Amino acid sequence: MRTPLDRRKVIALCAAMGGTALVPLGATPRPGAEPMVEWTGVMLGAVATLRLSHPDRRAGKELLSRAVAEARRLEAIFSIYRDDTALSELNRHGVLVAPPRELVQLLSLCDDVWRTTDGAFDPTVQPLWRCYADHFATGDADPAGPSPEVLAAAVKLVGWTNVSFNRDRIVLAYRGMGLTLNGIAQGYITDRVVDLLRQQGIASSLVDMGEIRTLGHRPDGGAWQVTVENAKPARTFDLIDKAVATTGASGFQFNADGRCNHLFNPATGQCAKPAISLSVVASTAARADGLSTAFALMDEETRQRVLARLPDAQLYVNTAQG
Repeated sequence: MRTPLDRRKVIALCAAMGGTALVPLGATPRPGAEPMVEWTGVMLGAVATLRLSHPDRRAGKELLSRAVAEARRLEAIFSIYRDDTALSELNRHGVLVAPPRELVQLLSLCDDVWRTTDGAFDPTVQPLWRCYADHFATGDADPAGPSPEVLAAAVKLVGWTNVSFNRDRIVLAYRGMGLTLNGIAQGYITDRVVDLLRQQGIASSLVDMGEIRTLGHRPDGGAWQVTVENAKPARTFDLIDKAVATTGASGFQFNADGRCNHLFNPATGQCAKPAISLSVVASTAARADGLSTAFALMDEETRQRVLARLPDAQLYVNTAQG
């Protein structure tokens, strides 16, 4: 029986050409297996590893380099961890003239997910991150989080309707606003790498750039198997031309009990319940990424109402009880 591929917090890529076999991440290549080329670094604030199995080592290294270069190019647009990116410039000045085409495209995707989720997905929550981060940076911080007054002031700076954009400029309506694309950018970059592989003739691949997307079947004709280990119990997905994204409050926690975490309700400034994690299967990684962020902030009734609009998506919710 084939061992499922573990869901990782690193960036990873495996691809095969023309029916050749893939080596699962973390596995030792069997004798006679296709050469494995690998790159390790830091991208979008996380440790990143790209591995590529290819019958032609030289061609595999070239394709791997192109994948890294594309991811780096997009990181230089979307990252909030660097001061020299287009997104950081927008957050500093509140306006960005002649924005990169990819940033406008991603904001259009954000708008679509925002509308689909009735505003639960909102990239303008960056002021809430600053609010919580500043609060917990003090030595005697109240573990319950920022005061109601401070939180209310931050919420006033949140609102997707206060962002206007087109191919010529992006404008934030109020001083102090800021965008974060952390809830969708990894999925978007995953999709772009899949596009690159397809253009190079790859018909069978699994790409993990923080979120996972598969291209076609496995080389042996079966479905790709992806296991989400933080589910209780662990859940394995069989994916063919699909993506899966997992979101949980445990991804980053400001306090010990996790009640203050990185998933912010844009309407109230409160955080997602600490015990919850969920996975979304969708046609693209960007869509799965954004939807998983939004669903983590909803109650069950709202999730079901939104999910009814999404015939191409599946939602799997995990709580402390399973």
